Amino acid sequence: MSKVVVTRRPPGNAIERVRQVADVWMWPENRAIPAEVLAAEVVDAVGVYSMLTDTIDGTLLDMAPGLQVVSNMAVGVDNIDLAACADRGIAVGHTPDVLTDSTADIAWLLVMASTRRMQEGIDLVRAGEWKQWDPEGLLGHDVSRSTLGIIGMGRVGQAIVMRALGFDMDVMYTARSAKPTVETHLGARRVPLDQLLATSDHVVVAVPLTSGTHQLIGERELAMMKPTANLVNIARGPVVDTEALYEALSNGTIRCAGLDVTDPEPLPPDHKLLTLKNCTVIPHTGSSTWRTRTAMADLAADNLIAALTGEPMPHRVPGT
Repeated sequence: MSKVVVTRRPPGNAIERVRQVADVWMWPENRAIPAEVLAAEVVDAVGVYSMLTDTIDGTLLDMAPGLQVVSNMAVGVDNIDLAACADRGIAVGHTPDVLTDSTADIAWLLVMASTRRMQEGIDLVRAGEWKQWDPEGLLGHDVSRSTLGIIGMGRVGQAIVMRALGFDMDVMYTARSAKPTVETHLGARRVPLDQLLATSDHVVVAVPLTSGTHQLIGERELAMMKPTANLVNIARGPVVDTEALYEALSNGTIRCAGLDVTDPEPLPPDHKLLTLKNCTVIPHTGSSTWRTRTAMADLAADNLIAALTGEPMPHRVPGT
């Protein structure tokens, strides 16, 4: 059987299914595969089962003349040079849909945790500094009946709107195209980005990372936001300018932020963002539930197996 490279063991039995159609070489360690190891292993491979931490670019593809398919265990494919794959006739698969709810849940967790100063409260308790109830202690801001702005209205953005309904929020969004169903049935309003930034109490970033969204939120955009605003990023770290965000949080341009993704990622423990009480950071866990990650693993396996057996891939990236 032909060789497939798996860059990290996923949960569940997805790889056991791949073994039924291919010889599997799998990186055995619980960390990202080193680039040089991946380059050595793809030389004679027909498929790669990749993670978002793996860079699949033209240089790597040139080392793998027999490669037919890259199956990414992620929705985003910003780690893959899609044009280079298309030029070489390599199909690329990804895993949309299955992580929508868990990622929207994480967005909501960060909206709540950052605006209600959850990390500060946890730190206070753990440090033994919680002495008594204080009428002015850790005063945050309301989520209920506030204004939510969502940048990007894909599947995750729409799931976030569903969650906002229970909090009686005024919801607006910005996207490349209008979403009539979201507007008619969920009451969200499409507005220009500048208007969304200027009027939202909570801004959630939920767009894919592309050349057009790289540092979409920078110094100019942060300056437009309310001084009481909360910025939540569940997209990719480079969509937000890290230096500009640090300055905005430090000088009171905005009130707080909640980040599931960062730039760089992971943040080094001495990074200045981590010194800020008004910045809640979690380690890219948007899809981190057993059900979701197992479903992602299975879908990535489905894509890979289909490509290797001559069947249509359930979720092939357009243009590859």
